[in-house]
Amino acid sequence: MQLTSPRLRAALLTAASLTLVAAVLPPPKALGIGDRLFPELGNPGYDVLSYDLSFTYKDNKSPLDAVTVIDARALEDLERVNLDFTHGTVASAEINGEPARFESAGEDLVLTPARPVPAHTPMRVVVRHTSDPRGRDDGGWVITDDGLAMANQADAAHRVFPCNDHPADKAFFTFRITTPAGFTAVANGLPATLPATLPATVPGRRSGAPTTWTYRTRHPMATELAQVSIGASAVTSGTGPHGLPLRDVVPAADRQRLEPWLKKTPEHIAWMEKRVGRYPFENYGVLIARAKTGFELETQTLSLFESGLFTANTYPQWYVESVMVHELAHQWFGDSVSPRSWSDLWLNEGHATWYEALYADGLGKYSLERRMREAYQRSDQWRAAGGPPAAPKPAPPGEKIGLFRPVVYDGSALILYALRQEIGADAFDRVERRWVAEHADSTAGTDDFVLLASREAGRDLEAFLKPWLYGATTPPMPGHPEWSAPEAPKTAGTPKPGEAGKKA
Repeated sequence: MQLTSPRLRAALLTAASLTLVAAVLPPPKALGIGDRLFPELGNPGYDVLSYDLSFTYKDNKSPLDAVTVIDARALEDLERVNLDFTHGTVASAEINGEPARFESAGEDLVLTPARPVPAHTPMRVVVRHTSDPRGRDDGGWVITDDGLAMANQADAAHRVFPCNDHPADKAFFTFRITTPAGFTAVANGLPATLPATLPATVPGRRSGAPTTWTYRTRHPMATELAQVSIGASAVTSGTGPHGLPLRDVVPAADRQRLEPWLKKTPEHIAWMEKRVGRYPFENYGVLIARAKTGFELETQTLSLFESGLFTANTYPQWYVESVMVHELAHQWFGDSVSPRSWSDLWLNEGHATWYEALYADGLGKYSLERRMREAYQRSDQWRAAGGPPAAPKPAPPGEKIGLFRPVVYDGSALILYALRQEIGADAFDRVERRWVAEHADSTAGTDDFVLLASREAGRDLEAFLKPWLYGATTPPMPGHPEWSAPEAPKTAGTPKPGEAGKKA
């Protein structure tokens, strides 16, 4: 007879129980919350409250060692817990402090706890894994000239860390990024800890030893909006309206060249606040990366831009500024108020395009009416190619950003123009302000917008808005009976904002 210690006996019993549970459960399968466009995205049965993500960076060609800690609340009895996760290797998993069996099913990581998690109880999940930036053309990590950044929209956060990868489940985030000496790491939110010897604007230290940089968000965030940047970066600080902390992250070698662009942010924020109300988060800034992505991205509190937008001298200044306003507008429309489903994407992109167009109009460079008239002329073609704004066609297989078509940009801003024409500028402005105030830090969908617009207009707008939202063809434009919908002839010249590649 061989005696074993109590600790070893407990471990053996846990392993035996996991084997027994696995034997009686059906094979694991990928689950989803039923999103029409991403049917296997998100996971039922629990609500994530917070993520605590730890990454250890070596270089941008090697997998990062990572630990993901998820605090959640079970909404039902859970014999298994599905997480969205792929492109990484899992070393271990725990649920509520006990080892959990882990298997892959499609792009899900399926965990089997030692004992079922009862409904309406807290649940802590710990996964030790790698996060691999190599060979990525479908979102997630973006390799830059000097490190990494993130671009998770629409369904790529789970290519970086295990999560409930759908904007309907927002949560608070903590990031802990360990880098070699000479690198700077930034993430959404504010620095959580600062060495006493450094000024408060520089969240880290430089020495021969590795540095761990810690950031936390003060508002819940969708997984698609998470941002971590690692590189030879300069971090600048400033103050915006009402004392809002501003933080910009740029390649250190380009700091002086980019400074004039960074100084425009306070004016942009003040311009947006005048139209929709107070900026909704704890800080803001731009992250300019030396990378070629083909898009800019509204990652929460720290919008991602390609450096070429500012340094290539391809576009005029008014165009670049309007792109900056587009991503800033998303902090209200898409970030603070997130889409309940991906079919509600038009609310994000239509609004960001609307304020982008208003800004360009105010500069006297590209009038709003001209842009909307040209959009109207192309609208039927856009609807035929991509579906109506509130019921877009799914992206083609293998085209992760194929959902971001003209119909959800100018084609959706056109709906807002039609609404303003129908109910008047004063009622429209009330709709915009109350939309972001009533749904701040939450999710909302198309039906919510129709109800709010009806309330502010003092009449039911469903019959008016539904053809604009769901029709195969474009309805008549109020106030412009002369506008027609055939496609406008293509002309050379400066592309309109939103047409120079996908801008999320």
